[in-house]
Amino acid sequence: MIFDSLSAFIEMGGYGIYVWSAYAITLVVFAYNIVRPLLMRRELIRVQRRILQQEQAS
Repeated sequence: MIFDSLSAFIEMGGYGIYVWSAYAITLVVFAYNIVRPLLMRRELIRVQRRILQQEQAS
């Protein structure tokens, strides 16, 4: 599909809202799948550190 202008590319023949929203949703899901495990790992390390400090203190 060849587009005459940038606006025609963005509109995607009248289906732009569906195409771009699908891209946006996909990017949000990918970002969540990357960021969430990193945050969970950080939280797990913090909890384990706290447990270790409590065990060493007693």
